Amino acid sequence: MKCLKCQHENPESSTFCGKCGTQLTPQSGARPLVTETLETPRGELAMGSVFADRYQVIEELGKGGMGKVYKVLDREINAKIALKLIKPEIAADHKTVERFRNELKTARDISHKNVCRMYDIGKDRNAYFITMEYIEGQDLKGLIRQSGQLAVGTSISIAAQICEGLAEAHKRGIVHRDLKPSNIMIDKQGHARIMDFGIARSVEAKKITGAGVMIGTPEYMSPEQVEGKDADARSDIYSLGIILYEMTTGRLPFEGDTPFSVGVKQKSETPADPRSLNPQIPEDLGQVILKCLEKDKDQRFPSAGALLSELERIGQGLPTTTGVALPKKPLTSKEITVTIGVRKLVVPALIVLGLFAVVFVALKVFAKREAISVHSDKPSIAVLYFQNNTGDASLDH
Repeated sequence: MKCLKCQHENPESSTFCGKCGTQLTPQSGARPLVTETLETPRGELAMGSVFADRYQVIEELGKGGMGKVYKVLDREINAKIALKLIKPEIAADHKTVERFRNELKTARDISHKNVCRMYDIGKDRNAYFITMEYIEGQDLKGLIRQSGQLAVGTSISIAAQICEGLAEAHKRGIVHRDLKPSNIMIDKQGHARIMDFGIARSVEAKKITGAGVMIGTPEYMSPEQVEGKDADARSDIYSLGIILYEMTTGRLPFEGDTPFSVGVKQKSETPADPRSLNPQIPEDLGQVILKCLEKDKDQRFPSAGALLSELERIGQGLPTTTGVALPKKPLTSKEITVTIGVRKLVVPALIVLGLFAVVFVALKVFAKREAISVHSDKPSIAVLYFQNNTGDASLDH
């Protein structure tokens, strides 16, 4: 826009002249200046607020690389679900949003007891969000931190359940690509549930991420993912191998100060034998873990089903004291306490005391009658002599 005072040319969106500061007005015949409110995409939700005119926020469940996850009440169906609010910088990439949308079309069809159900992707103003099944429990990462390392039997049980969920997803052509302990929930019944298939992609779908784009968490990424190459089911098996390594040793096989340094180790370094960190790990389980972590994906287990079979075989050979299964939730969520009222205790006690009293009196009466019957035929006279101070004797009978 040209300033009418100094004739300085200003950008079309300017309100004041950049040279003299005069307020600018649209020139006659020029396109009128249209303004709109620019709202910063939301990065978090307030507790108790209603989001997208439908979801009432109950509490924040956690946060990750994609955004924050909230427990919300879906007022339309009156049910609690989980809602992931995607970070504004990620939501601003239309290709990323389109990728999520395409993947969710397939991922939400996965129905398995070890997979968290994905629902839909939505938008409220400038904010994108993903809705999914709400699972009450603890994520595996927190469980490992709490325990330091898990028992061998428990680790095998969790890994086997993850294998079952992955097998179902892989059968549908879905690769998770970001499998890690924080994406695995252990519900109150002790079942492992794989979450966040939101950044998985269909193997058969058209590539949207583009070449050389790395998606995932470096500590759990396969070497081919670090290099930006195609990821398939064996990439998820590599990530599961790292999870199994961490569960049994309490440590990650590759650590570093930066994501880049970790990625370099994923590609080039050989992991330490997990048995050197935890001698209680059976030798065959240690070999299974290292096979999952082979750099060449052709050297890993060919499928989640093959890995599952090996884990089941090892689990069956463990001593019963090792505890293959996770502890189950009791039939009642509260401890059973037996309480007996005072009245219930006093009444029986009084009855017992009464019986004792009756027996005692009966025995006394019986003993007295026995004594009378024995001496009644030989009456006796008791003669007592008392001597007083005068020396006289008195007789009493």
